[in-house]
Amino acid sequence: MSASLTALRAHGLVKRFKTGRTHIEVLKRVDFDAGHGEVTMVMGPSGSGKSTLVASLSGLLKPDEGQVTGMGQEIWKLRTGKLDRFRLDHCGFIFQGFNLFSALTALQQVEIILKYQGVPRRERRERAANALMEVGLETKMGQRPSELSGGEKQRVAIARALAKTPQLLFADEPTSALDGENGQVVIKLLQRAAKQHGAAVICVTHDVRLEAYADRVIHLEDGRITEDRRAGVAPEPKSQAKPELVGA
Repeated sequence: MSASLTALRAHGLVKRFKTGRTHIEVLKRVDFDAGHGEVTMVMGPSGSGKSTLVASLSGLLKPDEGQVTGMGQEIWKLRTGKLDRFRLDHCGFIFQGFNLFSALTALQQVEIILKYQGVPRRERRERAANALMEVGLETKMGQRPSELSGGEKQRVAIARALAKTPQLLFADEPTSALDGENGQVVIKLLQRAAKQHGAAVICVTHDVRLEAYADRVIHLEDGRITEDRRAGVAPEPKSQAKPELVGA
């Protein structure tokens, strides 16, 4: 890795799904790490295991084998309640479907996650407002999802994630439902989360235009990492890649 501090590390991840009488191995002993202050893009064709990898890294889907260490804790050894708390305290999530509550305003969407964290009412109102201002929605705080465009909805989701000041920020196809202009706004905000807030940003995407905003690009195919390179560095064949960064 670069000089950045490692925020998350995984070793030997295996995930299988049962189909009828057989099991399909979606992740095949994948090793992975991500650093604070960096945007890592995980790319690959549909069905390559990208979303499964991120779900395993973020505590949403338990792998069948392997371990994940985040913020100094081996997350899959945590009990359910402590794992939920780990995600709440350390992780931010951004999905292609926005995952907003239809009845809540933009401000309330952001406030609610801070309420779950136990942040006092006045502080959470201030932090939520600041997060929405950071993503350019200072005039939209009182509007509900039905009154917002797709790009604005995704920016609310980003504000909700940023308000927690997460050390780990996971984004799964965050631009897939957006046009090119709004997609660029979203990825620049994710880049800001890394550079200004020090988060380790891990973004699953199939949009090759987003590579320009990455510090590191990892290509996954058939459950294995086939390429791992840093911005401005020529692609490195799997056989020559550093062992600690490459899935077996």
